[in-house]
Amino acid sequence: MPSLTPSDSSTPRPLRVAVVGAGPAGIYASDLLTKSREVRDGDLGVSIDIFDRYPSPYGLIRYGVAPDHPRIKGIVNALHRVLDRGDIRFLGNVEFGRDIDLEDLKSLYDAVIFATGAVQDAELSIPGIELEGSFGAADFVSWYDGHPDVSREWPLQAREVAIIGNGNVALDVARVLSKDADDLLTTEIPDNVYRGLKSSPVTDVHIFGRRGPAQVKFTPLELRELSHSRGVDIVLYPEDFEFDEGSDDQIRSNNQTKTMVNTLTNWLVEEQDSGAPRRLHLHFLHSPVEVLSGEGDDSGRVAGIRFERNELDGSGGVRGTGEYIEYAVQAVYRAVGYFGSEIPGLGFDSARGVVPNAAGRVLDADGEPVPGVYATGWIKRGPVGLIGHTKGDALETVGCLLEDRFNLPLPSDPSEGAVTSLLDSRDVEYTTWEGWQKLDAHEQSLGENYRHVDPDGADDGPGRVQRERVKVVPREDLVRISRASTDR
Repeated sequence: MPSLTPSDSSTPRPLRVAVVGAGPAGIYASDLLTKSREVRDGDLGVSIDIFDRYPSPYGLIRYGVAPDHPRIKGIVNALHRVLDRGDIRFLGNVEFGRDIDLEDLKSLYDAVIFATGAVQDAELSIPGIELEGSFGAADFVSWYDGHPDVSREWPLQAREVAIIGNGNVALDVARVLSKDADDLLTTEIPDNVYRGLKSSPVTDVHIFGRRGPAQVKFTPLELRELSHSRGVDIVLYPEDFEFDEGSDDQIRSNNQTKTMVNTLTNWLVEEQDSGAPRRLHLHFLHSPVEVLSGEGDDSGRVAGIRFERNELDGSGGVRGTGEYIEYAVQAVYRAVGYFGSEIPGLGFDSARGVVPNAAGRVLDADGEPVPGVYATGWIKRGPVGLIGHTKGDALETVGCLLEDRFNLPLPSDPSEGAVTSLLDSRDVEYTTWEGWQKLDAHEQSLGENYRHVDPDGADDGPGRVQRERVKVVPREDLVRISRASTDR
């Protein structure tokens, strides 16, 4: 077999790399590897296969971001351009740990990069969090984004809702819950999501943050989006607007913080009570203490939530005041962050939700690098930061892989056809980039001249609506449409 080592006299073969995860982290790593100096200047060739457990690419961008998010289209277009070049092969509907494992990949590739992200809700350990009507925000996001592996039904009986968290996901969830469902029809939401939101009786959505307005974790764009929802009043409370020396320093030194504080204080002084049918309340300096249950037949359901009031400690942190306040709500969503999942065959840091690694080199139980195995994105550093951080992660990981390239363990069969032959032998219905293009076109065709009609034949929507796409939800349909486009 031709070797990668420069001392070998035979013609060097391309470096074979498997990337597990076709979200931004995996695609950025693949793109950077193909554009690296070593590849660009001809020192080595590279052949990359990118796997995903979903039949479609883009990961959390497709299944973890609100459909009305203003930056989705630009991100998807950038990822599309990378995969559409043809020098990176996409293999979807392949579940790592079920359809293929680490030993399989080691036998077929010189290196493996894990970019599996973080898709679980982080825990919030307070009494009552297990009650019926208490949800993880990530689960709700999966529902409204048409995730193929979650129920197509969601309980939307609450009139008053609490959302715990002050990040972008909390704002996404609040916006989707409070927004007029007809205004979401211009997005790609599936029909079942439209119907659920259309029938929701919600009148008040409360967002609670533990710290003050100068310490919020969302960004100005997401904050401004709240004010664009038709029929929704934004409600703020003067007692929540507390600033200490640490807050003032943050406002002076960070233009993003300054912009958000200015927006919030302007909303505070403006008259927000227009009599709209729904209200979105922003609360600060609230630490959740307990989710409260009802009485009698409703004793197992959410009936309220208790908070301790906080005060700033001078440095931008908070301390409890010993004052408690309760709110009557019938549903609670925790949006306190994402958490990574354990990867079969690798170690796992259960406290941080990441694969143990050093600059992207995956470590074994003794803290030594596992030859040829790497990580990037949220499974590498934890679920924090934005797209720019993901690119920096990928650059560091790819740099380590290229440093190691002449010392990587050689696979037994690095041919490009070996992996598809293996998947075929296991009856894995894998999808391809060509299949995604067919699915993409199909979803766009569903959006043309769209008209929503109830199962009983009654039109419950705004009539004929031009939509960019309508997302296909069932996994079997995703696979069927995708595989119909490829001759096998």
